[in-house]
Amino acid sequence: MSGEKNYYVYIMTNRSWTLYVGFTNGLEKRVWQHKHKVVPGFTSKYNVDRLVYYEQGGDVLAAMGREKQLKGWTRAKKIALIDSFNPKWVDLSAGWYD
Repeated sequence: MSGEKNYYVYIMTNRSWTLYVGFTNGLEKRVWQHKHKVVPGFTSKYNVDRLVYYEQGGDVLAAMGREKQLKGWTRAKKIALIDSFNPKWVDLSAGWYD
């Protein structure tokens, strides 16, 4: 094991197609927290529970910058990004917690 950290920028949604962009160093744990509304806030208020996009990298500053960049994008641009990565908008975390 190299000890290298992984950082993730991700987009989640809900049944109403509300989009949420986030950043974490533990994607599975963070998605679980969103799905189970562990942390009060936007994602629990709007029931954001489907992972539809993510990027992985080893540089924390790059990941934080990418999160900020995506948050600044228009909704249409975020949708185009998701469509290019996950055209059917399936929950990419399906089966993680079985």
